[in-house]
Amino acid sequence: MNHHRPDTLEHAPLGRESAYPERYDPALLYPIPRAANRAPLGIAEGPLPFVGEDEWHAFEASWLNGRGKPVVAVARFRLPADSPNLIESKSWKLYLNSFNQTRFASREAVIETLERDLAAAAGAPVAVALLEVDDEALMPRRLPGECLDELDIAVEAYTPSAEHLAVGDEIVEETLHSHLLKSNCPVTGQPDWGSVLIRYRGPKLDREGLLRYLIGYRQHQDFHEHCVEHIFMDLLTHARPERLLVLARYVRRGGLDISPWRATPGERPPEPLRLARQ
Repeated sequence: MNHHRPDTLEHAPLGRESAYPERYDPALLYPIPRAANRAPLGIAEGPLPFVGEDEWHAFEASWLNGRGKPVVAVARFRLPADSPNLIESKSWKLYLNSFNQTRFASREAVIETLERDLAAAAGAPVAVALLEVDDEALMPRRLPGECLDELDIAVEAYTPSAEHLAVGDEIVEETLHSHLLKSNCPVTGQPDWGSVLIRYRGPKLDREGLLRYLIGYRQHQDFHEHCVEHIFMDLLTHARPERLLVLARYVRRGGLDISPWRATPGERPPEPLRLARQ
């Protein structure tokens, strides 16, 4: 499936002005069916083996109040993992910019508009919150658990291979993370930098093998959401944990960051947090 959108900012030729929309336009949103990318993982049909959300923050949210005065906010969106569609990030950015010169009677009217349009694109309800730009909830924090990044390993492969995943006989409950996650956008080829957290109970993962596996995404092309699902499914299949949570927090690009998480049903959701790179 070709998801190329030549009208987006990243595809504008050098030296040519890129036109942002100046008036509200929900038609800018570009949904992408999740099923096509889930098919190689064997989860395109039937009940999903996980629960989860795609959490977005938009740091360039703005509109005009009823008297024409600008209002700014940080918008938080929570899109359920079982929605039939994700939404292409560049189209989301252009859609949000279409609010910039549009008047709304209240913040509630902005939220209602966002919820309606995003739900129509995603095919499922999308939760929307508008935060003040200095809200304490936006202050950067650290990922919990132990960081793998200081392991002194040799790496030769930069495409993901579940062969690196190995476990021992000991049953453990631990939280691990790495800031070395990098993948590439399948639309533009641009690098997507991020941090990944893995919380599980089950046979103890070999940490060096896990780090090699995560570094393997460095030349992999896929959307943020599907990278997380790929990691989740590989760990579920090859490590066979009793409980599992995979969370990625990607670096902000174009005023948007995304933090997808997937977990075995019944596992507690991750605590809301933002990292310094976001």
